[in-house]
Amino acid sequence: MDQPRATTRPAGYAALLERYTIRAMPNWHRSVVSEGSTRRTDASAGEVVETYPAAYWPGESPGDHLEFALKYDGMNLGLLAVLLPAIGADEITRYINSKPNGKYARRIWYFYEMLTGDRLPLADLTQGNYVDLLESEEHFTSDRAEPIRRQRVNNNLLGDASFCATVRRTATISGFISKDLAARCKQLISAYSPELLRRALSYLYTKETKSSFEIENIKPDANRTERFIALLRVALKEDLCTKPRLIDLQNQIVDPRFKDDDYRDSQNYVGETVSIGKERVHYVCPKPEHVTALMEGLISAHGRMERGTVHPVVQAAIVGYGFVFVHPFEDGNGRIHRLLIHNILSRRGFVPDGVIFPVSAAMLKHSAAYDGSLEAFSRPLLGLVEYTLDDQGRMTVHNDPGVWYRYPDMTVQVESLFTFVEQTIETELVEELAFLANYDETKRAIQAIVDMPDRDIDLFIRFCLQNNGKLSQRKRESHFQMLTEDEIQRIERAVAEGYRQREDGPGR
Repeated sequence: MDQPRATTRPAGYAALLERYTIRAMPNWHRSVVSEGSTRRTDASAGEVVETYPAAYWPGESPGDHLEFALKYDGMNLGLLAVLLPAIGADEITRYINSKPNGKYARRIWYFYEMLTGDRLPLADLTQGNYVDLLESEEHFTSDRAEPIRRQRVNNNLLGDASFCATVRRTATISGFISKDLAARCKQLISAYSPELLRRALSYLYTKETKSSFEIENIKPDANRTERFIALLRVALKEDLCTKPRLIDLQNQIVDPRFKDDDYRDSQNYVGETVSIGKERVHYVCPKPEHVTALMEGLISAHGRMERGTVHPVVQAAIVGYGFVFVHPFEDGNGRIHRLLIHNILSRRGFVPDGVIFPVSAAMLKHSAAYDGSLEAFSRPLLGLVEYTLDDQGRMTVHNDPGVWYRYPDMTVQVESLFTFVEQTIETELVEELAFLANYDETKRAIQAIVDMPDRDIDLFIRFCLQNNGKLSQRKRESHFQMLTEDEIQRIERAVAEGYRQREDGPGR
């Protein structure tokens, strides 16, 4: 017979949210303390619930639970931004005075003043070693930490009060880093001739462009396609994450009638029309009055990471997803979001010089995973935003959810981008390069049978790959009447031999 579980009560963030009746974005880790003596961990649906023995109970004061949260629940700036003002300056000051040299007290002191903008009635510390705000073993941090004399802490955050994402060092991310995907990409590219690479890149530029538009169910005409390809080429070299450059990008990407000359000044949202006059809202963008500060913070964080040694994929995810979550323009945000990812991976040297990285193709192919990377942020946020829509679909937001856009945990987005990057290397690049290498080998074999024009060779190969390795009777009659039956059979065998390792069809 199962033994009844010991009674539990929340601790850390969970206890404080319950005490102050605050609705919040979920933290990845939730703590409860039982009356028993065993420690247990349960993980499901992206949340870890950890049950601690009674000896772990931190105490009754808010300061006790704040310290417990930083120790066991991890750093969550968004939660601190809503909890610290609710707890209040007097209570926070009492807690810090009770242990002025404690590293958790000093961190809480710094975060209170950073997140509220208010100075506590405490004298600057004059002794004690400096401590890092974030543990570098647990989070990605800036290697250009700024020493703060007042609390004697090293500010190694990836951003500032206007925008600061956090990313945890999960086993998944550490596993990707250990694979050294940048080296794998360089190794793959180096195995092919410059001429073959030139041909592959020409196709990949077009594929990336069409994929980025198709993600948004847009079919660009030839002019828009060429303009976007030109932007992809620019993205290999220039820093695109500045306000003037972002506005210029938006102007080049969207229909000329919908160009913006500044960040948006109206409330935006992402949704779909489900019936006349009825919208299903998927994501509510930040209030327009918050956009400028958020973008200034995002651009500042980009510069901070650019000057340091934060992993390029981590930086690309923070800036790329951070941009699309702010949604600073009326249109074009998704395509710019993906351009920024290209831009950072290229400029940080993750991708070999001149090589386009068709990450949008991987996102499109794995659209459910891509949607999931966006919804990991948008879905829980939606329940915290109080809004109304008028009869013309215009939105009004009635509360202030600004802290959640300002201080996101982007661990899921970083994990997702690493996945897309690996898929891009091992699928998109490998398939295209292999396709062309096989084509060249097959072309030489066909020319040894019949010295046909290149256009006819290309058609024969394409028709065979589209028809399970055989040239259909109709195609024979319409295009290859000049060939004998023996020549057709020999060429079919040459195609089959040249593409024997391709099990997924023509690929394009």
